[in-house]
Amino acid sequence: MKQRTIQTLYAYWNDVRAGRIAPRRLEIEPSRIGSILPETFMLERAAPANYQFRLAGTRLCEIFGTELRGANMLAAWTGSDRAAIAADLASTCAQGAATLLNVEAEADTTRRIRLEIIMLPLMHANNTMDRVIGAMSALTSPHWLGYEPVTIKRLIDHTLIWPDGRPRLLIERTGREAPFRASPPPVVRMVKSERRLFRVFDGGRGKA
Repeated sequence: MKQRTIQTLYAYWNDVRAGRIAPRRLEIEPSRIGSILPETFMLERAAPANYQFRLAGTRLCEIFGTELRGANMLAAWTGSDRAAIAADLASTCAQGAATLLNVEAEADTTRRIRLEIIMLPLMHANNTMDRVIGAMSALTSPHWLGYEPVTIKRLIDHTLIWPDGRPRLLIERTGREAPFRASPPPVVRMVKSERRLFRVFDGGRGKA
């Protein structure tokens, strides 16, 4: 996860779920993520190939030049890209995985951007995970972004992140805890001494 928006949403979602497979939709407090709301969205899983935008931040609507609410998130994709994302979202809604996407979008053949997207499950009615909260953020901010609408062109890569180390079904089936718990990446500082450059990781014995 490269973008601050993506990291912020994941950290908040992980904190609210408190070790459960997913937090409940009504536990999400928009005021707690106010700084990233323009780049967040919420989906409803209406069918295996239909994830409708229930909410979409203003920044996202500016980037795509349209109101996203009511649109099918998967409609923007074609062929194998659509199938791959649908499969990842199925794991999100069934097993609690976080779906992380890296995609390319363009306004024209010379104006292209990379977007990072994360999608996280929410527990809804009847203890089903048919709601998804997500965030989308551009890796760069060219001057034309938000003025020239873009369209999704292709999926560059996609990853499933298991917050508890492995699929929830496997954890419940074996009756054992996950082999490790997800943790934030270490803070890295660059320290320069004369002509040498050192990489320092905060934590470890320094916090013992």
